Amino acid sequence: MTFVSRLLAAVAILGAMATTPAAAQSYPNQDIHVICAFPAGSGADIIVRFFAEKLRVQSGRTIVVENKPGAAANIAIEYITRAKPDGHTILIHSGNSVASNTHLIKNNPVDALKQIQIAATINRQGFMFVVDGKSPIKTLPELVDALRARGDKASYGNSANSGQIAGALLNEKAGLKVVQIQYRTAPDTLNDLASGSLDFAVLDPAVALAWQRQGRVRILSMVLAERLESVPDVPTMTELGYPMDLMGWFAAMVPLATPKPVVEQINTWINQILTSDEGRKFLIDVGSMPWVSTPEEGQARLAKDIRDWVDYVRVAKLTPQ
Repeated sequence: MTFVSRLLAAVAILGAMATTPAAAQSYPNQDIHVICAFPAGSGADIIVRFFAEKLRVQSGRTIVVENKPGAAANIAIEYITRAKPDGHTILIHSGNSVASNTHLIKNNPVDALKQIQIAATINRQGFMFVVDGKSPIKTLPELVDALRARGDKASYGNSANSGQIAGALLNEKAGLKVVQIQYRTAPDTLNDLASGSLDFAVLDPAVALAWQRQGRVRILSMVLAERLESVPDVPTMTELGYPMDLMGWFAAMVPLATPKPVVEQINTWINQILTSDEGRKFLIDVGSMPWVSTPEEGQARLAKDIRDWVDYVRVAKLTPQ
């Protein structure tokens, strides 16, 4: 081998070393912005801020939480697809929401599998059917009977795609005509539940459990096939005769072009939080279970949900808006 050849080979090796390990070694080198797709005080915001604080400790950097609500969370989702792919902007959001928007938003500018990388999954959870805390209705069968009697004068509230689909599926499976009312945030449903303007709501578990502890709502069921260890007393829609398995799951997401060493570093941080006593307790308290996985497993789940939502939208007879 000539001197020039040896020199070029050495440069190539050094270049490879610089582009792969260095990406992980130098990350993070600035503040990390964590994006939340819902307003401050929402169930999603509670989860985002817990993990943001833990990431501050893990990374040794300042963490800036930015709430970017609107357009069924698509404002935040689009934001992460346009962010610089260096790991300094992370969206903590529900993967099932990203999947559902693929089919529920007309001319959606986001192609999730081509623009988003799941760096780490966070939890498994199920949205919950709730009525006002003072309602005489104690069980889902009682709610179905009341809704049937009210016909198309009955209504339910929700502020997320999973809630919308769950209510639509109950309509389809029970032969009901309940009208769906979309709210900007889950807390916006509370007054209408209390006044009787809404017959029920389908809420994320963090909000539903917090309100039940305060006596504001009564949880009747959750939209899963099997009960969760975190809420063993809450029956599932499937066991009550209305099969549905709309598993919700949060994840840390980055632009697809983010270097693999950076993605793996974020995965390591999140998994360390999930396996800590504090992380596990937090997720159980908000009605979910930790979900430790690899980036590849998270990406596979996103792809599965995108396929599954084709049927959910068809069965619920929903039209993209």
